[in-house]
Amino acid sequence: MQKEVRKSQLGLKGEVVAPADKSISHRAAIILSLVKGKSVVKNFSKGADCLSTLSVLKNLGIETKFGSDGELFINSENGFKAPEKELFCGNSGTTIRLMSGVLAGQNFDCVLTGDESLSKRPMKRIIEPLELMGAKIIASKSPQRHPELVSGSIQESNFTKVCFTAPLKILASKLNGIDYHSPISSAQVKSCVLLAGLFAQGKTTFTEPFISRNHTERMLEYLGAKISVQGNTVTIEKSQFEPKTITVPGDISSAAFFIVAALIVKNSDILIKNVGLNPTRTGILEVLQEMGADIEILDKKLISNEQVGDLRVRFSELKACEISGELIPKLIDELPIIALLATQAQGETVIKDAQDLRNKESDRISAVVSELKKLGSEIEETADGFRIKGKSKLKGGVEVESYHDHRLAMMLYVAGLICYEPILINDFEWVNISFPDFEKLLEDLI
Repeated sequence: MQKEVRKSQLGLKGEVVAPADKSISHRAAIILSLVKGKSVVKNFSKGADCLSTLSVLKNLGIETKFGSDGELFINSENGFKAPEKELFCGNSGTTIRLMSGVLAGQNFDCVLTGDESLSKRPMKRIIEPLELMGAKIIASKSPQRHPELVSGSIQESNFTKVCFTAPLKILASKLNGIDYHSPISSAQVKSCVLLAGLFAQGKTTFTEPFISRNHTERMLEYLGAKISVQGNTVTIEKSQFEPKTITVPGDISSAAFFIVAALIVKNSDILIKNVGLNPTRTGILEVLQEMGADIEILDKKLISNEQVGDLRVRFSELKACEISGELIPKLIDELPIIALLATQAQGETVIKDAQDLRNKESDRISAVVSELKKLGSEIEETADGFRIKGKSKLKGGVEVESYHDHRLAMMLYVAGLICYEPILINDFEWVNISFPDFEKLLEDLI
């Protein structure tokens, strides 16, 4: 589907409720499937990725259904059963990586697979710790070239390494706890190992360089798991859970598109309600504060062990900044839309230490640079991020590509609101992966 976007003439006005948090929805369904009983999830995300998680759970014998008010009912009284077919995870990296942890310690074999995009994403990062715990996993292998930085410019490397990818065949195994020091900060890797730790003998400890999003730890704590957190280290052991209701807050990663739109479209003044404000996810708010954004947090509260609040956002004159280090795991998904924001900030914004952007639904570094350059921005690709000079006038009048990546499609839509000429976004339907109502909600504000 090709989508035309035109410049906003009047600015964004009004209120919008942030859509349900995708990360928390995945975890709620997966963790409650481990509870012996019936549980409820309120405000579950109905994006395609989260529905992929429900499909996998259904094929493992877990009953799920939506009620008339939109709540999700989960019946896991009978536990898991051996699946009769491959477990298809669609485009969802969260589904395949977290479910690998859950399934690594079961008494049956299974195969996890996904679409073409997911089948290119690296899985060694979860296979390595799971195998140290005693898991038996057979992965696909494919050669993959990696870019490198040469004399300040990005070039294609001649070095090719083997990448372990889906499908993943997971054989029945008995697991033992380990003390694992991860080379990367990744909530998916951490969650995979912690969930496997629920089926392991002894304690499982996971340490990461910087703290990544901690929804899994918070939810396990909320449900009464034997879990402890000290700085960058989390320890877990076998636990008994009680059925409980989990209310999912709004997704700050989805709200980020409305936040940036209001900041860069003149005369904008909006209120975004029910936004998750987990401190491991609010890196974008820290960056925007440094850039001089006019954002106010209202009505803060705690729901199901997650912080929630409303955000009032107004058009702002912004200044450049540097984004790097321990801040990156707190805003990794927001970096494409932050790159667009940086084109409208005075000075040079530098984003580095974000090489994991190359392992998302697309190579988000190359893709963001390619498409923003088409629109007229001054942006340069580096091995681990971007250098962006602002303030740029985005001309538009071109076709741009989504790369089958929902976050790129939404970023380009927001870019179209400030382009002088209309733009056409190819394959715009990929927004349905995470945010089916994106276009409708944004148009209500325009």
